[in-house]
Amino acid sequence: MKECHDSKWAEHLGIHWTLALMGDSYYWSHLKANVEAYVKSCLVCQQDKVEQSAPMGLSEPLPIPERPWESLSMDFIMALHMSEWYNWVVVIVDRYSKYATFIPAPQECSAKQAAPSFFKHVVKYWGVPRSIVSDRDTRFMGRFEQNYLSLWGLSLTFPLVPPSK
Repeated sequence: MKECHDSKWAEHLGIHWTLALMGDSYYWSHLKANVEAYVKSCLVCQQDKVEQSAPMGLSEPLPIPERPWESLSMDFIMALHMSEWYNWVVVIVDRYSKYATFIPAPQECSAKQAAPSFFKHVVKYWGVPRSIVSDRDTRFMGRFEQNYLSLWGLSLTFPLVPPSK
């Protein structure tokens, strides 16, 4: 295995190439498992890992808002010292004017807790934004949107199957 993986002509090419080189001359019952274990424990391979996925495309900038409070960014500051019942802060920034609103929140603020605070501290004063940008995962933003719409008495419904002709 050392000769087929570590030598200068083999160049640490990974599991598949090592298996191909080994398969030409050797065989035993657990060959694949042994080669996988050997390559995964190789220090050179661990230090020189290369990205196996396709390169990402170019980033596209967010559209520039045309008026204040049209597009907001939302993020959380976590693990602060406890103040009353709060140790998180929801930070909402208007992307046009860079005006920020800081909302105290309980530990591990859920979407269900964040939506009423957003409504009380943002929508009440500046109206309904057209877009909200956040680095939270899509599940959080989906639940946030559902809770936010329920405060308006609205809900999203999608047909399960499009009507056939």
